[in-house]
Amino acid sequence: MAVAVRGSRVGGGSGVGSALRNFFSYRIFVSAMLSLLFIVTLCVLFSSNGSQHDGVILTSGNTYVQRTFQALNSDPIKTRLDMIQRQAVDHIALVNAYAAYARNLKLEISRQLKMFDDLASNFGDLQKKPNYRSALFESDGPLDEDALRQFEKEVKDKIKLARSLIAEAKESYDNQLKIQKLKDTIFAVNELLVKAKKNDAFSSLISAKSTPKSLHCLSMRLMEERINHPDNYTDEAPKPEFEDPTLFHYALFSDNVIAVAVVVNSTVRNANEPWKHVFHVVTDKMNVAAMKVWFKMKPVERGAHVEIRSLEEYSFLNSSYVPVLRQLENPTLQKFYFENSAENATKDVNNMKYRNPKYLSMLNHLRFYLPEMFPKLHRILFLDDDVVVQKDLSALWSIDMDGKVNAAVETCFGSFHRYGQYLDFSNPYIKSRFNPKACAWAFGMNMFDLDEWRRQQLTEQYHFWQNLVSTC
Repeated sequence: MAVAVRGSRVGGGSGVGSALRNFFSYRIFVSAMLSLLFIVTLCVLFSSNGSQHDGVILTSGNTYVQRTFQALNSDPIKTRLDMIQRQAVDHIALVNAYAAYARNLKLEISRQLKMFDDLASNFGDLQKKPNYRSALFESDGPLDEDALRQFEKEVKDKIKLARSLIAEAKESYDNQLKIQKLKDTIFAVNELLVKAKKNDAFSSLISAKSTPKSLHCLSMRLMEERINHPDNYTDEAPKPEFEDPTLFHYALFSDNVIAVAVVVNSTVRNANEPWKHVFHVVTDKMNVAAMKVWFKMKPVERGAHVEIRSLEEYSFLNSSYVPVLRQLENPTLQKFYFENSAENATKDVNNMKYRNPKYLSMLNHLRFYLPEMFPKLHRILFLDDDVVVQKDLSALWSIDMDGKVNAAVETCFGSFHRYGQYLDFSNPYIKSRFNPKACAWAFGMNMFDLDEWRRQQLTEQYHFWQNLVSTC
């Protein structure tokens, strides 16, 4: 029994020792395997760093490791050279940008522009120097550190010069750029303003020449009245008052029935002695009958006299005598007034009012033939058809005109109604005979001394200037 017990104890101790030996052997094996795995991993990393050409890194851990090894393997002198080159390239771009600003702004700074251009070219010339090319840029071996220091010094000197030049010009360039932008804005706004003025003037012209709907076809309705009742509208013999030089004579040339009626009635209503006032109305053959019907249906009150005649009744008004009639037959002139009139009118706001086709009508030029039209009269008051009289005008016949032909209302305010607005002073013949600052006048109300007109032969002078126009 005792032997058996000892044997069992001995047998148990040897089992524990075997287990311990197995445990420590396993740990040694695991440690060896981990060491081997670590060594393999390092080998893989080193081999991938040398063989990887496309720079693709899959994980952030590998990226950090790769950059670390690249930093260790890179040449610090080469890195320094790359950094200097990048600074030089950046400042070249900055210098060129400011030079471009200066050219766009058209500044009078030729000295600064030359400095900018020289500076930009000098940056590029540095790399072309033979000593730098051989020591830094075309060397197969290690870079020359002394040459790099000298290259860096020259680059930094030029960078310093560029920064000082840019700092000096920056404020000026910024201000000039703002001024140029402001000028561009002002120009654009001015273009819009001119366009708006043209459109406004053209719209005003249309509205001024338009008639209310109730007056459309008024002349036709008056003609219908004359046709339906011919006995009520027979022509009367001329009155002796029409040629009496002791009375107050008015001349109205218009094709607008209502406008003529307003002028005549406003004058008569304000006249102290209306029976002494004689109105000579001249219109075209299309409206003469309608004009007669109107004043027959609505005769002038208070004893005033109205004579209505047609242009065609004055036989001297023909193209052989009147230069304007020859000009009106010119196709070029007709094209000027009628072809694309709306488009042409808005192109030049200054000539807009003169492109009105009414200026082709002889009624607009008839005022220059007053002495021939009224050979027995001494004075006559010309009234435009847009006038409304508000007081007695008989005192105008007592004005001492001091040998002048025309008495008109003063309308010159500043540059308004000066000869420079109406005559072409680029023509040397006109420039030598007229003063561009001389005061013109409006034809709304003019008193004419017909005797003085005849004595000075003004109609012949008018024909002389009109013939000059026709030969241009």
